[in-house]
Formats: sequence, C-alpha cells, structure tokens
Amino acid sequence: MAMGLLGLGGHVPPVVINNAQVAEWTGVDENWIVERTGILERRYREPGTTTSDLALHAAREALAARPGSENRLGLIIVATSTPDQPQPATGVVLQNKLGLSDIPAFDVNAVCSGFLYALAVADSMLSARLARQGSDYALVVGTDIYSSLMNRTDRRTVSLFGDGAGAVLLGPVPEGYGVLGWRLAAHGEYRDLVEVPAGGTRTEVDARAREAGEHLFRMKGREVRDYALGILPKVVGEALDQSGIRLEDVDRFILHQANTRLVEACIQELGVDPDRVPLTAPHFGNTAAASIPLTLRAEHERRPFRRGERLVLAGVGGGMTAGAVVVRWY
Repeated sequence: MAMGLLGLGGHVPPVVINNAQVAEWTGVDENWIVERTGILERRYREPGTTTSDLALHAAREALAARPGSENRLGLIIVATSTPDQPQPATGVVLQNKLGLSDIPAFDVNAVCSGFLYALAVADSMLSARLARQGSDYALVVGTDIYSSLMNRTDRRTVSLFGDGAGAVLLGPVPEGYGVLGWRLAAHGEYRDLVEVPAGGTRTEVDARAREAGEHLFRMKGREVRDYALGILPKVVGEALDQSGIRLEDVDRFILHQANTRLVEACIQELGVDPDRVPLTAPHFGNTAAASIPLTLRAEHERRPFRRGERLVLAGVGGGMTAGAVVVRWY
C-alpha cells in the first residue's frame, strides 16, 4: 500500500527578530550576518507559547486538507528536540490538544533530521499496518522552539535559528505515487558537533552548568558544513536508487534550511538547478525539525505541486544524522 502526502500545514510565531536585533545582542555587523548566513529575519515564540502550541496550528491545517481525516487517523508522530517537557512526549500533548484520545502518539528526536526520520517511521508503520487497527492515516509534525536554547551572545548560532512548526497528513494513494523510497543515516562519533550538553542524565543543569552555558545550544559550524556536504549527496543518491528515479528527473528538492549559504553549497554539491530548490531560510531561519515541512508547505503555496511531480526531501541534523525521502506527488 503506497502512502502519500495528503495535507500540508505550517506555522511560525508572530514575533519577528531581524538582523538589527541580533546585531544588538552580539555586537556583530548586520552585513556580516547576511554575508555569512543569507538570513534576513527569524521568528520567535511569544512568552508562554510551547512547542505543542506551534505544532497544534500546523497539525490542524494539515488535517483540514482532508475533512474527516481525524476519523481515519491511526498515528501521531512529533519530531522535536525542544519538547514541552522531558516527559511525557510532546506527541501525547498534541494528541490531547487535538481531542484525539486513544491514537498512538510519540516523539522522534533526530534534531534537524527529525522530520525525515518521523516520516520514514510513519510510512513504515502505515505500510505494514502497524498503526491503530482500521486506521490508515498518520499525522507527522516537525516542531521546535530554538529561541529557548540560544546563547544570545554567540553570533554563530543566534543569527541562524528561529521557531516554527510544519506538518503533513500521510495516507493511502495509488501505487506509483507517494513515498517511493528513503534513506536514513547516523554517525554518533560526531555527536559533539551539535549539542546542548546539560539537561540530561549526564550533566544536570546546576549553577556550574549555567555559568558555563552548558544548558544552551552549541555547534561547530565548519565541521557541520563539511559533514553536510559529504553525507547529503550520498543519502539523496541512495534514496533515488531505491526509488528508481534519476537525479535529473527530480522536479523539486525540499532541503533542510540550515542557512541560505549552506543550502546554496548543497545545491552546488548535488549539481542541481537552483530554480528547483526553494528557499525559506532568509525569512524563517533554521527552524530545525520544522524546516523541511515548513518549506514544503511554503513552496506548495507559492507554486502548487502537480500530480506526478517528483520531490526529494533531504537534510542533516545533530547526532550527526541525515536523511532523504523521495515522493511522487498525488
């Protein structure tokens, strides 16, 4: 049974953080931010807004694309690395806010690759009929609030990240459409390239950790770039091989919007036409697990996908992790 994308949803909070604000926090020139990142602005949550609140907006929009889809929903997966709280999963919080009791719900954390991991899990579970019995739809949400983790004096990270949520409704489509193949990868030996050191069982958030800033996000930018440019063509190529599609036959590439400059470098490394790769990073920044579904929704709104279009969704994340999913639009 083939599974396709039947509904899309996306949401960013209303607070706009422009480069002038980041320059004030960090002391860096605004031109430096644009030259290094290509990001013009990003969105931050309003006080009191939780990760599940952002997810709820995106989820409702995705579900609304197919009226009555709630009655066929057999699975809810939330991809996030900034959950509402350590436990329970943000997925069950979202389930409750949607009023959909009894449906299996859980979280996936592969950082910025999380949505791709969650989509692959949902596709596998639905195809194998492992969701709730008698139900053949899944709701997959990528949502993160990275403003809660930012060191606002670190120009290398605070210039990049914003908050947001994106969602897809996955369900049955005719054979030959929908998810055609996917490839996931992880390399834990590089886990220190992207991290929040404190807050788990290894390092508690005590006074010493706070003083050292270990409760905040850290990233080794150059090494992350090298990893991305090395792994992305590999996972994309393997996913395409599994799908029986050539790179030149892909209509559009929905890449993780780490930052505009890295997306541009990935385009060059893949050897594809930039016109086939939409950009949302300039106005949303890096929204982590929300990045790919937000970009998917924004691109569909800008220029609706046509039946039969071949899409590649791909990106990298902390872990280090990477993934690519090939979809034929229905």
